[in-house]
Amino acid sequence: MSNNKFLDELFSFDPKTHYSYNLSETQISNNEIEKKIYKKVSKYLQENLTFLTVQYNALINSDITIRKFILNAKGKQYKSALIYIDGMVNSDIINHYVLNPLMHKNPTNTDTSSETLIINKNTDLNFHTTSTPDLEDLIYNSLISQNSIQKENDFSSIIAKINSGFTCLIIDTIDQAFCIEAKGYQTRSISKPENEVVVRGSQEAFVENIRTNTSMLRRIINNENLIIEQLNIGKVTKTVVAFCYMKNIANEDLVNEVRFRLNNIDIDTIINSGTLEQLIQDDSGILFPQTFATERCDRACNNILEGRIVILVNGNPYSLIVPAVLVDFITSPEDMNLKHQYGNLIRIIRCLAFFVAMFLPAFYVAITNFHQELLPTDLVFAISSMRKSIPFPVIIELLIMEISFELIREASLRVPAPIGSTIGIIGGLILGEAAVSANLVTPLLIIIVAITGICSYAIPDFSLNFTIRTFRFMYIILSYIAGFLGISFGMFIQLILLSNLQSFGVSYFSPYLPPSDKNNDSSFLIKPIWKKEKRGSFLNTKRPKQEEKISMKWKY
Repeated sequence: MSNNKFLDELFSFDPKTHYSYNLSETQISNNEIEKKIYKKVSKYLQENLTFLTVQYNALINSDITIRKFILNAKGKQYKSALIYIDGMVNSDIINHYVLNPLMHKNPTNTDTSSETLIINKNTDLNFHTTSTPDLEDLIYNSLISQNSIQKENDFSSIIAKINSGFTCLIIDTIDQAFCIEAKGYQTRSISKPENEVVVRGSQEAFVENIRTNTSMLRRIINNENLIIEQLNIGKVTKTVVAFCYMKNIANEDLVNEVRFRLNNIDIDTIINSGTLEQLIQDDSGILFPQTFATERCDRACNNILEGRIVILVNGNPYSLIVPAVLVDFITSPEDMNLKHQYGNLIRIIRCLAFFVAMFLPAFYVAITNFHQELLPTDLVFAISSMRKSIPFPVIIELLIMEISFELIREASLRVPAPIGSTIGIIGGLILGEAAVSANLVTPLLIIIVAITGICSYAIPDFSLNFTIRTFRFMYIILSYIAGFLGISFGMFIQLILLSNLQSFGVSYFSPYLPPSDKNNDSSFLIKPIWKKEKRGSFLNTKRPKQEEKISMKWKY
């Protein structure tokens, strides 16, 4: 590659303005694959049981239950079987609402005009039987008193439902299977947020069960325009993924883009939202996060009402919000619960902490090595006297302390909670004091590292925190090489890359680059609640206006 071509690709800015994708081809090809793998349900019970036994390895799989029984219906008896996964179903539902009405004779399922009971005892697969014409309707409409029951004749759908906690009913002489929803597996109850703690605000956080999470969204957004589309991702795990948006607010191109990316993920396993985040982000080479993760239900609802899309993954309590811009990672849900003056003050302090956490150690290295003239003479002499007995250069001294701080932070997270605080005290006080006493580091450097660590904890989003910690080491090396010139060069390259970065077609520096509507509700500084007339113009929503110019009509 020539130098000119490389520079053009590096510094070019070509934002996407339109997405046009054909989803039908992908869906058709996937259906064809499923049809080749699985067959249809047969009229013969033994043939169906043999197929399911092989598919689930039921002879060695301890939690696969196949319950055979005799079905009484219309004065006749039919060999039947229930297939389910033990531990994922509610036994009471199966006993009282499925087996009991099917096995026992009652006026509903008994034909009084018939005195002879015909029992199909033939196990030969070639034995031909005919079914009662209305047996399927009788079972579907009268015998099984469960709110969710579906007819299926394709084993691909049947196996998928059994894996998700359904109970499958197969009856001899009927080439249809009845999938009954009787889920009963244990899940974690709704609890307080652990990582996004607020003083004023909702105390409910997402859980691992996706249906519980969608119900929380429905409970807060009491509107029929809330759309929750669901699909399965992962050829092996078939993880349930849902993306939620407001039909009358969200941009249609954004919805199509999210749908296209999710439908075109070809992978065996999806376990958590972090894996999905890496598969749908625009540029994997950029360290800055491009999707916003939150465990708070109220924050997810606010973003949905703003015009964004929330992605939920079954088995993970964190939701993904797209598109995400840089401003989102510096804000906190607490800001909106305070008066705009207090919220703006906190955001300014948080923004200052962002720059201090990233650049303060690099500035210390650059000033002590290259730009001593920026410091007062007395301070220069004080630093020189402190470094007189230090055997290492500044870069080595700083890297030792930064790496030690990262080790202490990581150790405090991995050990049991009662011990974590002890490790922090030992590492921060005892080891720091011992390092100074042993003339390994200077006291000023201890202060700088401590201030940097405190500022990094002020960042509300942990993904951006990781990014800051990574870039901090890069800027330390650049400052050691070329002082402020190295820092300026790194900042220049970083700004160029971030200016070219997009999240689902939205500029990462929105609403400031490109300039957005001044009346939107997505700027860094909080406006009074009565002045938030419009949603973020960079989202290009169907309904830009969210409140009237005079919202407090009682006052006028």
